[in-house]
Amino acid sequence: MTAKRPREIHESKSDEELVQLSIADVDAFYFLIKRYEPKILRYISRLTGGKQDKAEDILQEIFIKVYRNLNSFNPKLKFSSWVYRIAHNEIINQYRKDKPRSGTVSLDDTDEIDLSTKLIYDEDIHNTYVHGETAETVKKALEELPLKYREVLILRFFEDKDYKEISDILRKPPGTVAALLNRAKSKFKKIARQYQLDSPI
Repeated sequence: MTAKRPREIHESKSDEELVQLSIADVDAFYFLIKRYEPKILRYISRLTGGKQDKAEDILQEIFIKVYRNLNSFNPKLKFSSWVYRIAHNEIINQYRKDKPRSGTVSLDDTDEIDLSTKLIYDEDIHNTYVHGETAETVKKALEELPLKYREVLILRFFEDKDYKEISDILRKPPGTVAALLNRAKSKFKKIARQYQLDSPI
């Protein structure tokens, strides 16, 4: 039986195991970055709509903070939720810095149709629509939402986070998350009507 190479050993480790290894050996942190970099970069881009270089700057800051705070990671929390929490905080900080200049944070142009599909479909919603011509309209409607509503919709319907994970990321009780999602969907529905979308949330 062929012995596993160091890379294969690290890649087979759980997030929590890699955290412990990274505390003792900075080289192990590379495998956590490799595992989460694409997900977090997409999350930043979808939420902020920033240019690629700006998103990458935010990503770098996020992973610097992740590494600096590895010792404070609570193993009772999912590592993915912890990383998204740090990402959330960094994005909010950046949003506050940029708001006076831009006035808003828009969604990225990528994956518009996928996002619109997920936003208007939930287990309690049976009517869906996927029309290329409506994707841009849905994007514009979403851009009118306050950041807190846009983020919770993205976490739930695009990042596929459950209520517990969103609760951990936003540091809000699950009941508050549920209420926030309901308000976000309600507000999106009203905006969607203004854009004459056929099947809003």
